[in-house]
Formats: sequence, C-alpha cells, structure tokens
Amino acid sequence: MIADSHCHLDFPKIYDNLTEVIKRAEYNKIKYLLTICTTLKSFDKIKLIVSKYKNIYGTFGIHPHEAEHHKQIDSNFILKTIKSNKKIVGIGETGLDFYYSHSSKKVQINSFIEHISAASQLNIPLIVHSRSAEKETYEILKSEKKNSNLKVLIHCFTGSKDFAKKIIDLNFYISVSGIITFKKSSELADTVSSIPIGNLLVETDSPYLAPEPYRGKDNEPSYIIKTVEKLSQIKKLPRESIVSATTNNFLKLFNLA
Repeated sequence: MIADSHCHLDFPKIYDNLTEVIKRAEYNKIKYLLTICTTLKSFDKIKLIVSKYKNIYGTFGIHPHEAEHHKQIDSNFILKTIKSNKKIVGIGETGLDFYYSHSSKKVQINSFIEHISAASQLNIPLIVHSRSAEKETYEILKSEKKNSNLKVLIHCFTGSKDFAKKIIDLNFYISVSGIITFKKSSELADTVSSIPIGNLLVETDSPYLAPEPYRGKDNEPSYIIKTVEKLSQIKKLPRESIVSATTNNFLKLFNLA
C-alpha cells in the first residue's frame, strides 16, 4: 500500500471529480492520502474531505505565496483551528519561496516561524515548501529545532545535494515527486540516490507535476506509481521495498502506525 504524502484534493480539478479520483487511487493500491492546506478557504474543503474518507488525512497551513493575504494567521490561530480535529495531522504547507514575489520575504519568514511554533507546540510534523531559499530555510529550521523536537518534511524536493545532507543531519524527512521522472532531472536523481531510504517519502503534489508519461496532464494520486517505479530505479531497490519503506516512513512521521 502506497502513501501519497502531499496532494491538493481541494483544488477544483480534483475536487469536482473526487469520487473517481479516489477509486483510481484505490485501484492502484494507494491507501493513504494527505491533502495539504494552502489557504483558509482550502481548509473548509479539507475538513469535509477528511470527514468523508477514512484513509485521507489533512493539514492546516498557509502557503508562502499566500502569506501576504493571511498576515493574521499566527501560532495561536493555528492551534485553535486544528486542535479539535484528530484527522488534521500536520501543519503546512508553509515555508519560503523567493523564486516568485507573491509575498514579501519578511512576511514569508514571519509566517514560517509562526507555523514552526505551532508545530512544535502540537508535536506534529511541519510540511515545508522551499524554492530559491535553501540557505534561509535551513538556517531557520536549524535555529528553531534547538529548543524543540521539531518534525519536518521537505516536500517536492528539488534541492542541492548539500541541502539534502543538511536536512538529513537534522533528522528530517524528504519527499520526492514526479519531477524525478523528468528527462532533465538527472542531477536531482543523483541527489536522491544519496538520501537514505529511511528519510524518504513520495508524493504527487497533484494536480501539479504529473510524472512521465502523464506529463502535461492534470496530476492525481494514482499516478504516484510512476514516481515509485522511478525511485526504485534510482535507489536500485525492488519496487516493493520502496513502497514498504516510504509508507512506513509516512505512518511513523505522522504518528498513524
């Protein structure tokens, strides 16, 4: 059974056909889905989804692109919002994205730190988005981990080998997406080959980043089998070993075992 550790089931392209999407996922032996929050509005749909489907879990968080429009979201707000819902098992997607300028760096950093604080207080994992911000992401996480048992999942990893090593040294987890199947991702594949299997998860980030041979189409959880197959090639491990390890890592990280 496979765990898709990061998908956006509330997005219209999936939500409007959710029953069929879930059926296809089940047919391809994807048992666990974690649907990720990006805005206050998305959380309303996420609560409905996780209440309807047994093996779908959710998170609460504000994406760095949306931080400018959600300045009121601090750690206390996050704590109050999710404390009573046992199927909200993580905080995020939060982090830093300096590739685009949808939110200022200062606002993103403030939001990131508030999410970290809430994750530490609740002792649940933090799902981190990092793009063109490796140095800042690492420095903040390293600093905030000093006084807490912070649990972190770096999602949709496309970073450098040095960044991966630093993340592993902090005992954090890394999730890989369909990007590893792309023809121009040989450098990423080399980096992923160096990451211990005990620190790896898989994801779709659907409806984005469909793997080969579905690239260009809307992504969905059932397509994660292509990412698993590619990871099996990269790590030189049987497909069953990849499935077992990444699913066990998912269950351990999110305390669902």
